[in-house]
Amino acid sequence: MSLKFTDENFEQEVIKADTLVLVDFYADWCGPCKMMAPVIDELSSDFEGTIKVGKLNVDNSPATSSKYKVMTIPTLLFIKNGEVVDTIIGVVPKATLVEKINSFK
Repeated sequence: MSLKFTDENFEQEVIKADTLVLVDFYADWCGPCKMMAPVIDELSSDFEGTIKVGKLNVDNSPATSSKYKVMTIPTLLFIKNGEVVDTIIGVVPKATLVEKINSFK
């Protein structure tokens, strides 16, 4: 199961993380986000202990969504050492995300 990121825990869980973090910006009402949800959960299991994988609900955490200028969902941010190292917008195959994650190891 993926982690749950919020405005309140984003700094501690993501920015200060000592590993790569994949953040899925989503909303409950978003169809494409629902398509990505199982993929995000699978990645969380597949990479458990090596990277952090979590979701941030844009409706519940507007400050973080605004800070990272998330205008379209799903938006996937790859954050390493507190900095965004890559962004993917929209629905993509799991293989694309695995390849991207492996490129940052």
